[in-house]
This record gives sequence, structure tokens and C-alpha cells, in this order.
Amino acid sequence: MMVTRRYRFSAAHRLHSPALDEEANRAAYGKCNNPFGHGHNYVLEVTLAGPVNECTGRVVDPERLDELVHGAVLAGWSHRNLNAEDSELADCPPSSENLLGSAWRRLERAVREAFPAGPRLVRLRLEETRRNSFEMMEEDER
Repeated sequence: MMVTRRYRFSAAHRLHSPALDEEANRAAYGKCNNPFGHGHNYVLEVTLAGPVNECTGRVVDPERLDELVHGAVLAGWSHRNLNAEDSELADCPPSSENLLGSAWRRLERAVREAFPAGPRLVRLRLEETRRNSFEMMEEDER
């Protein structure tokens, strides 16, 4: 059984790679390389899979999952400048692909610690805009 919860957060970022010079950054990222940054209203979908608990009839307590997602991801990203306020993203462009990889590592660890014999993280989806969304699945991490 799989369970998916959706979370909304707003954050700012500038797509800029320290490995590229200014001209190459402008060419690679266009308007998203604005030195003052820009923001998005993101939607993060978190999917866990596991057996249904016979007593509760649930795979996971939704409130407990909300706590994990908030602590592992949202508290550090919501209403933040991702370039300046997240040490894991300091040396790489905070693209949605890199955000998703970072969220996966954080959530996978948090879920494993919270539910050692319970559900596991199997999918993340990050919607950056109505036109752009990104997905990562369990097999992508192997």
C-alpha cells in the first residue's frame, strides 16, 4: 500500500554554479540566474509504502509523517533563501533536481529512523511551477 501527502512551501533561490563563470551561468540559467534571486511556491509530494497496520488500518500516522517532513525539509526551506540558508546546497545550484535529491536524503534517513520496521520512502515529487515538476523514486537511489 502507498500513501502520498502533499506539502506546500515558498522559497527563493538563484540558479548559479560556482563551477561556471558569469557568462556561462547566464547562458545556462537565463533569467533564473538573476543575482537577486527569485521565488517559487513549491509543492512537495511524499509517498511512503508499507503494510497496513491491522490495529490502526493505516500505513503511517499522517500527523507523524507531517512532523517528519516538517523537521527534515520544510523547517529549513520554507520562506528561506536556499542559496544562503541551506549548507547542503551552498556549493551547488539549488535547482529543483538538486532540491529533490537533498529532500530524498533527508527524508529517507528520517523515515528509516522513525519507522525501522515500518513504511519506507518510495517516491518524491516536487512541483516548481505548473509547467515544471520533478520526480524521484526508490529505484533511482540504488
